[in-house]
Amino acid sequence: MGNPLKIIKNGIIDENPTFIQVIGMCPTLAVTSSAINGIGMGVSTAAVLICANVAISLLRKIIPDKVRIPAFVVVIASFVTIVQFLLQAYAPALNDALGLYIPLIVVNCIILGRAEAFASKNNAFDSLFDGIGQGLGFTLALAVLGLVREFIGSGTAFGLQIMPTAFPQTLIFIMAPGAFLTLGCLMALLNYFKNKKSA
Repeated sequence: MGNPLKIIKNGIIDENPTFIQVIGMCPTLAVTSSAINGIGMGVSTAAVLICANVAISLLRKIIPDKVRIPAFVVVIASFVTIVQFLLQAYAPALNDALGLYIPLIVVNCIILGRAEAFASKNNAFDSLFDGIGQGLGFTLALAVLGLVREFIGSGTAFGLQIMPTAFPQTLIFIMAPGAFLTLGCLMALLNYFKNKKSA
């Protein structure tokens, strides 16, 4: 049994899905035009990741190797359906904003990757904390990415006007190219501080 805090820290910092592993880029770049959308997508993915990790860990000795990946997809799809129903019922505006990207969580490589690399080889307790760590890392990355894009692009933060209307809005940052620019700059900044710390 691993150290829960170390497993969580690993997911948030050492193996952050967005900034270190660079996986799950489709929703990362598509839905982070605002901080609220980023957090909504991150929390939805984290919920599926935590539940799928635990379920796959519990079933790992029952699932035959030949049908391992299809079985993982069925488990993940079940939790995605539950999350989508909950969003439709309790957060319809967020569900509409995230649109197609909620069902696409089924094939998100973060979830499939953690199922294959961690949950299928470890106990349910460690898999739970791995899901929490990876989910928090993904959510924080999407929130930061969305916040930077929203602030530079429209002068708002979490939908609230921060900068005066005279603030020059750089609309490219809330469009598709802005996602690549912001991600690249944040990754470069993170690597700069990481290398400076290790030097």
